[in-house]
Amino acid sequence: MTRLRCAILDDYYDKALALADWRRLADKVDVTAFTHPFGSEDAAAGALADIDIVCAMRERTPFPRTLIERLPKLKLLITSGMRNAAIDMDAAKGRGIVVCGTQYGRDPTAPLTIGLILELTRKIGQENARMHAGAAWQALGGVEIEGKTLGIVGLGKLGSKVAGLAKAFGMNVIAWSPNLTPERCQEAGVGYATKEALFATADIITIHVVLSDRSRGLVGAADLARMKPSAYLVNTSRAPIVDEAALLQALSDKRIAGAALDVFTVEPLPVPHPLRGLDNVVLTPHLGYVTEESFRAHYSQMVESIAAWLGGAEPPRRLA
Repeated sequence: MTRLRCAILDDYYDKALALADWRRLADKVDVTAFTHPFGSEDAAAGALADIDIVCAMRERTPFPRTLIERLPKLKLLITSGMRNAAIDMDAAKGRGIVVCGTQYGRDPTAPLTIGLILELTRKIGQENARMHAGAAWQALGGVEIEGKTLGIVGLGKLGSKVAGLAKAFGMNVIAWSPNLTPERCQEAGVGYATKEALFATADIITIHVVLSDRSRGLVGAADLARMKPSAYLVNTSRAPIVDEAALLQALSDKRIAGAALDVFTVEPLPVPHPLRGLDNVVLTPHLGYVTEESFRAHYSQMVESIAAWLGGAEPPRRLA
């Protein structure tokens, strides 16, 4: 019997093979983990030309039609999560490629959002770095979040979780999104605001809408211009939701106090990117869902899907 080849992509932490029981597949499948991102579509096509099964980590490696058409052996594509905007589902379906997803037990992005808010306002990481470097005692200071107003753009499952955590810290919470209603805000125990009012009055604004054609560029220069000079922006959703050029300008001109960003237009973020040179920006490398518990769940479900597919059964959580 011809053995199949499986590629685990973007395993930056080099832990994928240890976080699930890939031995279940050993009699039929050879598994290889790629610990570095592909630099281009050509690099991806070359590395995956002989691969039958791909395990992808969300949008880290895009699978547009042009790449899918260059992978003649690909039969099964599994992504972490139940949504991956970087996969051309129509192209996969046209090629007869089975696409599956995985589910989260919990979503760790909400606590990360609060952590970023605390870093912006209390400078915990910066002070830690200064202490280790032997710098002067207590140089940065901070501001309290209790009593401050948090503006949430998008009050879905994740936005609602952030709202609950923020209220536990004593924050006032308001929300807006294109389809949000005052009734939904009342159910969540937060105030309803127009987009204009949210950006003008919130002390901290956090983004929690899904990236789509409709939400791309949702936060533009006019919105950033309404923010108070003391206000902060947090984005743990997707970078294209915020106009990057407008945000860079606002931060460079110090028209807002700062931003915390976990997502970027190009990931990994290029070393010469101007965001890396700004002292009023907290940068984290897309850590929203990066926890041992989350990865263990994703990789275990990937093994489960591959085993079902190998046995001729309908794989669970099929997307296409």
